[in-house]
Amino acid sequence: MVFTHTTIAVAMAGLLVSGTNAGRIGKRCTGTISSMSDVAAAIECTTININSFTVPGGETFTLDCATGTTVNVLGNITFGVSNWVGPLFEIEGTSVTFNGNGYTFDGNGPSYWDGLGGNGGVTKPKFMKVKNSGIFRNLKVLNAPVAAFSLGNDYPLTIDTITIDDSLGDQPNANSDGLPAGHNTDGFDVSTSNVVIQNSIVMNQDDCLAIGTGTNITFQNNKCSGGHGISIGSVNSNAVIKTVNILNNAVSDSANCLRIKTDAVATNATVTGVTYTGNTCTTITGYGVLIDESYPAVLGTPGTGVVISDVTFTSGNTVSVDLTAYRVEVNCGVGGCSGTWNWSGLTATGGKTGVINYSGITGFNNSGTA
Repeated sequence: MVFTHTTIAVAMAGLLVSGTNAGRIGKRCTGTISSMSDVAAAIECTTININSFTVPGGETFTLDCATGTTVNVLGNITFGVSNWVGPLFEIEGTSVTFNGNGYTFDGNGPSYWDGLGGNGGVTKPKFMKVKNSGIFRNLKVLNAPVAAFSLGNDYPLTIDTITIDDSLGDQPNANSDGLPAGHNTDGFDVSTSNVVIQNSIVMNQDDCLAIGTGTNITFQNNKCSGGHGISIGSVNSNAVIKTVNILNNAVSDSANCLRIKTDAVATNATVTGVTYTGNTCTTITGYGVLIDESYPAVLGTPGTGVVISDVTFTSGNTVSVDLTAYRVEVNCGVGGCSGTWNWSGLTATGGKTGVINYSGITGFNNSGTA
C-alpha cells in the first residue's frame, strides 16, 4: 500500500493529545524567531516563522509546539560547534506542519568528522530529533555530525522532500587517518510507528534508513547514495518491527542495497510483514540483498532470538551489483526465519552468487541472470 498525505491526514483526525503538550492550545498569533532568546515567546503562537540565525554550540534549538502549529523556515540556520551529544534541533507537538521552504539547517559536520563517528574520537551531537505528528517537509539538512534524523513521534508523521547532504564526508580529512571523514551519518533512524518518509534524497556514509522498532512504516520514492543502503535493524532484544513497506526507491553507489540485520545475541524480538516493491539498486559494492542474523558480524554465526517472517518481494525490484559483490545472502539462525517468503518480484544480476540458507524462499532465480 502506498501512503499519501491524505492517508496521514485522515489517520490523524481526532488525535489531539501528544507527549508533554497534552491539551495545550496555542494563541492565534505569529511568533518570530531570530535568535534563541525568541523561542519561548514564539512557541505560544500557532504560527512560527524562523529567520536566519546561528544556534550557539552546545544548545538545542527546541520547538515545543502547541497543537496545530504551522512552522515556516524563512532563512538558513547554522549550528555552532561544541563536543556534546545533542540533539542540535528538536521538535514536538500534535498535528504540526513544518515547512522548511527549501532552506538549510547546517550542522557543521566537518568540524567534528574524524572517520570514527560515534565509535570514538571527539563527541559528536546527533542532529534532528523529530517527535511531532503531522508533516515535516522541504528542508535541506547539511553536514550532520553523526545521525541526521531520529524519529520518535507518538502519532502519524509524514516526512516529505528532505535532502540530507553529507557527501563532503566521503573524503578524508586531516583527522580521519585516510578514511572517509564522515561516519555513522545515518539518514533516518526510526524507532516509532505510523511514519511515512517519501520523496527525499540521502547522501551519506551509513544507513539511508535504519528501523530499530515500530509498525506501519513506509519508505517510498527516495534516493540513497554513498552509504549502506536501506536497513531494517539492527534489531535488538524485545524489538517488534511489523508492516514495513519499502517502495520505489533508488539506491546507488552504496555498500548494500536492501538489508535486514538482527543482533546475534538478541532475544524475544520479531520482524514481520516486510514488503519490497519497485526498488532499484545499482553500483552496489558489498551485498545487493542481505538478511543476516549475526550482527555485528557479517555472515557470522547467526543468533536464534529474533524471528523474521513474511518478507516479500513484489513486482519490479531490480538489483545490480559490482563484480566483487554478492547479489543475495541469507543467513538465518535455527528457527530464526519462518514461513514462506515470495521473492518472485526480485531480479538480481552481476557479481557473485551468495549463500541462501533458508528454504522458505520461493519464486527467486539466484543464477544472476535476468
